[in-house]
Amino acid sequence: MATSDSSVDADADAFLAQAHQRLRQAVAARGDSTEPAPAVLARALSALPRAGQPEFLEGRGPKAALSHILDTIVPALNGQALSGRYLGFVTGGILPVAEAADNIVSALDQNLGVHLPAHSAGTAVEHAALGMLVALLDLGDDAAWPGRTFTTGATASNILGLACGREAVIAARFKSAAAAASSTMPAPAPVTVAEAGLLAACQAAGVREIQVLTSMAHSSLVKAASVLGLGHAAVKELPASADEPWRLDLDAVERELARDPAVASIIAVSAGEVNTGRFATNALDMPKLRSLANRYGAWLHVDGAFGIFARALPQTDEFLSLRANTAGLELADSITADGHKLLNVPYDAGIFLCRDAAIQTQVFSNPNAAYLATPPPAPTNKTATTTPTTTPIHSPLNMGLENSRRFRALPVYATLLSAGRAGTAEMLARMVRLARAVAGFVRDSPDYEWLPDPNAPLESTHIIVLFRARNAALNEVLVDRVNATRALFVSGTSWAGRKAARIAVSSWRVDVDADFAVIKRVLTTLAAEANAAAAVGEAVSAS
Repeated sequence: MATSDSSVDADADAFLAQAHQRLRQAVAARGDSTEPAPAVLARALSALPRAGQPEFLEGRGPKAALSHILDTIVPALNGQALSGRYLGFVTGGILPVAEAADNIVSALDQNLGVHLPAHSAGTAVEHAALGMLVALLDLGDDAAWPGRTFTTGATASNILGLACGREAVIAARFKSAAAAASSTMPAPAPVTVAEAGLLAACQAAGVREIQVLTSMAHSSLVKAASVLGLGHAAVKELPASADEPWRLDLDAVERELARDPAVASIIAVSAGEVNTGRFATNALDMPKLRSLANRYGAWLHVDGAFGIFARALPQTDEFLSLRANTAGLELADSITADGHKLLNVPYDAGIFLCRDAAIQTQVFSNPNAAYLATPPPAPTNKTATTTPTTTPIHSPLNMGLENSRRFRALPVYATLLSAGRAGTAEMLARMVRLARAVAGFVRDSPDYEWLPDPNAPLESTHIIVLFRARNAALNEVLVDRVNATRALFVSGTSWAGRKAARIAVSSWRVDVDADFAVIKRVLTTLAAEANAAAAVGEAVSAS
């Protein structure tokens, strides 16, 4: 007997309901440990299917597959979304409302590539979410950022920024070259990278080099330069000094911009730097950079993956210095941000904002794809085609890398709708307060060194704390020893040629007092054990 559609639907709904209930139980069983126990991890790895096994690729059925995942795989994953003390990288967490929205994204599986206003509200929701972000980050008039999209993360977003910048700076040089030659010959037709390719466009514009001027660039910016054919060497570090390598030397930027008319430039501002969290510019720097970019036809890009969210902190004296260090970022031509970091929505949720939608669509439009075009509005259905915005909504596939796109805007929309400006500001404030508490502890501790400057004011701390152990033996294994406790997780890095540990506070789950007590206890205990071992070693040597 054939199974009815209603029976199939009922079975699917029952399975999904049970699966969600079991998932919540499995997550609750994890507690707030930051890493799986070694034995649990080993069990999961040994349970993975391998070619040559008799049952390899034999269907187990949905219930058995789910049991395998929940009972074996879930316990072996890290706890980055489950603990306020997962302090590695800048991973964020997942707000419950964002998780709920992401479940809806999976359930309805929208491919949000084409703007179809008569058929789906998806692109309008995405556009609204991006407008809410513009307002949250205090970037000025919504209409000033007509080029906007969600993408996978800061890497893709930096590719978008450099791609738009590459197109714009070559166009500016082509226009200048054409104007200089117009007195002796007819003006040539514009040549773009999008149409002619990088080499032909550079040749037509008289450009022999495109450089990216920055300070302590994130690795994704260097990767973006490679992907776009500019090359790693195009990224030129212009630090203010050895003491403040994250600060951008504006005088050096001006010299580079002026040195050769055959060199076109993109200025990339790090807001903030990945190891220290410090900012490349301040309120006085950005207007000067904007003026320089205008004068020399440069593109001004901000990599604000996590640092730009300092603009959304409460407008109080407590956060005055951070807001000052992010002032002026609204003057950029393009901005990178990550929702899956401080905004605490699920991976992945990269954000890209651009002042020039024409440049952006020139780079990313899908040519010769009539089936992907937005249809004209149906004249008999005006209500469905009206959206509450004055800024045009472009099909997202013409604004970024992906044609196939997850509805990653919905968790962002849900988060901002739920928390609003005040709720988001308070969440961010708790992150900063915990980071500053840890910075104060390592600064004052005889066992640890606060980096990069132990004499800096605590107010310079955003969400990242960089430090090392004074005991050289402990410092060599500090990150491993901390993470082995499973009470917190930190990243390892290097500063001034020596190992260092890096804490990045980025979860909504942060409890300032409780989490600080755990961090302090772990670091104090490890230092005491190392000091005791050193004392025993000295005594043995003396005897």
